[in-house]
This record gives sequence, structure tokens and C-alpha cells, in this order.
Amino acid sequence: METRKVQVTGGSTYTVSIPKTWATDNGVEAGTEIEFHPDGDSLFLTPLSEEDRTRGTLDISDLSGQALTRAVTTMYVSGFDVIELEGPEITTEQRSTVREAVQGLVGLEVLEETRDRVVVQDLLDSSELSIHNAVTRMRLISLSMLEDAIAALSERDHDLARDVIGRDDDLDRLWLVVSRIFRATLRTPKAAEELGLPREECFDYHSSARQLERIGDHATKIAHLTLSIEEPLPDDVIEAVNELYGDAVEVIDTAMDALFADESEDATRLANEARTRVRAIDERVRAIDELLRDLDPARAQLLGLVVDSVLRSADYGGNVAETALQKAAPTP
Repeated sequence: METRKVQVTGGSTYTVSIPKTWATDNGVEAGTEIEFHPDGDSLFLTPLSEEDRTRGTLDISDLSGQALTRAVTTMYVSGFDVIELEGPEITTEQRSTVREAVQGLVGLEVLEETRDRVVVQDLLDSSELSIHNAVTRMRLISLSMLEDAIAALSERDHDLARDVIGRDDDLDRLWLVVSRIFRATLRTPKAAEELGLPREECFDYHSSARQLERIGDHATKIAHLTLSIEEPLPDDVIEAVNELYGDAVEVIDTAMDALFADESEDATRLANEARTRVRAIDERVRAIDELLRDLDPARAQLLGLVVDSVLRSADYGGNVAETALQKAAPTP
């Protein structure tokens, strides 16, 4: 760490010198324009970039299938606006995989394809994206998925179960958008400034979005389990599972209300309510376990997995409540 003394020039202008090593490493010289970004009691400075969009190049010669999909997704989440995929000769299978990966990412489009190159570009303006709106949408989708998964289980509605499974892709797309926005705020203070949110708050949204994505995964798991059920389930067990679901939703909704609360007192009160309800759910789970003892082992195991997914969803709501408490705490 280096220190500099602030000096006054012209009687009213404060000046401070820049370390030469940093200036050299970042291409700063006489005449270079610098951007200043205030962040609380800190002030970040970066060289003014002439490039409006960040470009990344990836050699996909040895990539295919899931590995290629993950590579494209990783570059998207990392914040590249233009992704150039190159190889001596890109195969038809690789092109198909790239197109499928692009369809699962918000804003991406294939702009150019040649024998040895595929160019993908993000057509959305990052400054127009709202991490708050994305997390709000994730809340609606994940809770509707969980609701319909339990309804499909109760009514043995396989069509509804398949619909829940299909909606998981929408939730995953939003999760990747939130991750992309969050990583952008870590990389440059300009991104946080455009969002109009402190970076700590972006972290809180990102952490909560991860919990919502996991809730969606468990709703999908319940839907898959429902597809394997052929015979009616006992009414008392279905009723108990529905009551457990109702408790879990109360936890998640209350925790999300706490996260979005404008006043610290309201956020703290709601978050503590959600945490208390999580502890109360454990007693209901034990009661359901007693009911499952009377079933044959195969059905008891299947329903035990359903109960575990609902319980875990409530736990994820408790994690959101913990994040809301941290968000509401005084800033050092």
C-alpha cells in the first residue's frame, strides 16, 4: 500500500499524485482521461475505456456437450458482451450445442458463424438490467413452482408436474442474469453506479437469488417424484404435506419481505419471524415421519424425499432471513 498527501493548487483544487507502477500497468500517461466513482467514503478511479463492450475469445477445439455449454455460460456470467468461439473446424454438433446454450441465456444472440468461428453477443444494455426486478421475478417463479409441485403430488397430476419441471429453465436463466450483474459490480464500480445500488446490497440480492434457485430445484425434484406415483396417497399424509408446504411458504415469503423492506426495523422484525417459523417446522416434520411409518417402504421413502425437499425449501427461506438481517444491520 502506498500513501500520498493531498495538495491544494490554485487555491481551491485538491490534487493527489498516482503511483507510477499502477499508471504504467494500466496504460495511464499524460493526457489519459480518468473516471471517478464515489462509493460511500471511498473514491474509485479507473482509466476511461474506449471500448463500450468487453470481448472474450475461447478455443473450443476440445470442447463438446456439457463442457461446451458450461464454457459459454461461464463467459456470459463473467461479463463478456461479445464471445468469440474459435476452432480449426467447428463441427455441426458444436454449433448446435452453442445455439442451445445461447437460448438458455438472457440477451445472448448468435451474430456470426463461419467454418472456424462463432460470435455470440449480449444485446442487452447492462445499465438497463435491474437485479431487484430479477430477484423479484425469481421469487414469483420459485414459489409458483413449489405450489404447483405440491398440487401435482396431491392430485397425481403428471401434466402439471411436467410443467413445473419445464419452468426450472426460466428460473435458471434469471439466476444467471443475477450472477452476471453481481460479478459486474465486483469487477468495476461503474456497474454498481449504473445499478444505483451499493455493492453490499448487490451481494445480498445475489445470495438470496441463490436460495430461490435452490427452492426451484427442490420443486423440480418433487415434480419428478410425482411422475413415479401411480396409486393414490393416503389423505392424512397429503394433508400433512400440504400443511408443511404452507408453513414453508410463510417462511420464504416473510424472509423475502424482510429482504425488500425499506425500513431496518421492519426488516429485522420480519426476518426474526421467518427464523422462528423455521424452528417450528421441525415439529411438523416429526409428526409426518410418524405417519410414514405405516406405509410400505417404497412409498414411505418417496414421500420422505418430498418432505425433505419442502423442509429444505423452508431452510433456504431461513437463509434469506439471515441475509435480510445482515442487510438491515448498521454499516460499519
